[in-house]
Amino acid sequence: MTTATATPITEQRVVLSGRSWEQFKLIQQGLEDSPGTRLFYYDGTIEILMPGRDHEVFKGIIALLLGIYFEEHGIEFEPTGSMTQEREGTASAQADESYCIGTSKPVPDLSIEVIFTSGGPSKLQRYQALGVPEVWFWQDGVFTLYRLRENGYERLNRSEIPELAGLDVELLTRCVLMGETSRLEAMREFRKGI
Repeated sequence: MTTATATPITEQRVVLSGRSWEQFKLIQQGLEDSPGTRLFYYDGTIEILMPGRDHEVFKGIIALLLGIYFEEHGIEFEPTGSMTQEREGTASAQADESYCIGTSKPVPDLSIEVIFTSGGPSKLQRYQALGVPEVWFWQDGVFTLYRLRENGYERLNRSEIPELAGLDVELLTRCVLMGETSRLEAMREFRKGI
């Protein structure tokens, strides 16, 4: 008797260029019943992302650790997850995690994307069109932070969101990596460090 072993599903990404907003909305409507599929639109390009296991694990670890930070520092927040952020006819995005800090707002204060295939800074244009003040990317075991300025996004060493300005990004990075093998150890280490 043979036993089947489960193979983790890797992230899949489809990019369609030269598409209209109307075409994007039709695809979006057609994928409404496909949980976990994320859609993006900017400047005639549609991106369809089907996250894999590793993507979802890292996304969850980041959310877990930020939740600890907010709780330990008494910061009120609204986790808006991968809600669709849209500017009609211009841009649409579903970050892996997003947060309103303090009070609920139509545009989150922070959007976070976990990148396994490609993108990163090239994705900033759609967030700029949406007016997201701060965007973080997790790629290749490193956080890259960006703040929206008058002329576009500027790379940061630490968050400029007042409630997150004291967050040690190196500690967060180390604990996210640690969380790949032990979430409990990552949580304990992060709590000790903050």
